[in-house]
Amino acid sequence: MYPKILVSAGEASGDLYASLLVEALRRIWPEAEFFGCAGPRLRAAGVRAVVDAASLAVVGLLEVVAHIPRIYGEFRRLAAAARAEKPDLAILTDSPDFHLRLARRLHRQGVPVVYLVAPQVWAWRKRRIKEMRRTLREVLCIFPFEEQFFRNEGVRATYVGHPLAALVRPAVTREEFFRKHRLAAGRPLITVLPGSRRGEAARHLPALLDAADRLYREQSVNFVLPASATTGAGFFREHMGRSPIQVLEGESWDAMAHADLALAASGTVTVEGALLGTPMVTFYKVAPASWMAGKLLVRVPFYSMVNLIAGRALVPELMQERMTGENLAAEARRLLADEAARKEMRAGLTEVAEKLRQPGRPAAAAIQEILEGQVAHVS
Repeated sequence: MYPKILVSAGEASGDLYASLLVEALRRIWPEAEFFGCAGPRLRAAGVRAVVDAASLAVVGLLEVVAHIPRIYGEFRRLAAAARAEKPDLAILTDSPDFHLRLARRLHRQGVPVVYLVAPQVWAWRKRRIKEMRRTLREVLCIFPFEEQFFRNEGVRATYVGHPLAALVRPAVTREEFFRKHRLAAGRPLITVLPGSRRGEAARHLPALLDAADRLYREQSVNFVLPASATTGAGFFREHMGRSPIQVLEGESWDAMAHADLALAASGTVTVEGALLGTPMVTFYKVAPASWMAGKLLVRVPFYSMVNLIAGRALVPELMQERMTGENLAAEARRLLADEAARKEMRAGLTEVAEKLRQPGRPAAAAIQEILEGQVAHVS
């Protein structure tokens, strides 16, 4: 008998990670049925979409308020599908505000819940741990330090390795990339990464355009912006004006791998940059009220995951009011002019990449054990 599994992911990165897990589970159970909240990668992996993952892609404590009615409607639709279809197990990925609430509902229905990409309760909102302990069958951690943290808190957890560690690599050489996009071979390349969601990209874009204009007036530089699938190149081209930034449709790993420097929104893309060894300046901006509320809750020395893993200020962080075109240009100018500083940063990024590549237990094996244990229990 093949299992029926609910899968839900609300972010582009979660859609990727969950799709890799679904593909691994299909190798174990080729006829398994998957349904839930899916983005393009999950749908390509054969997950029947009850809810479109793009409808959940909202960032910021207060920014989400305007979207609550729509998100709650999606929540009810997904919960109703779970109630009607009675899955054998649920895999919930990232997006803790949505998924921890869903986990509570599924737990009441008797559905075992596995959480992929742990909520960062080690950084903020630690009160969630009590609920996680009660409602989650297993947390699959993608950062090495998380497993012991959760186990110390009484939450069942398994480190499964970072899904990107075996994936992130360029597809073409630097020469091929430059030739394909008609970039000047003798000029440094700066890759601009505003974020994978339209809301965050729109907040970041004015400062990034300002920074690019400042740098371009001073020296000959190539700029590229690889648009994510969830944002789309057209969105950026509408806002470019006479900017020197060339917008690409995807190709983010090539654009980062061959960059002399990246200007990167704090998030998954900085992990990708670390795996590729790309020197970077990180940034992020939310609504002022969200920032103030977040500062009261967050208890970490750094905002960027790269710095958190490194345990030191390896890459510059320009957060909130510090995220200006002037500051971005100044940090970029400093790093482009200082080869020794870039070399030192690359060495630190190699250390981070080695930590991210620490092997863990295959996530599919952990889920197989849970499902087969249920069958044995019923028998």
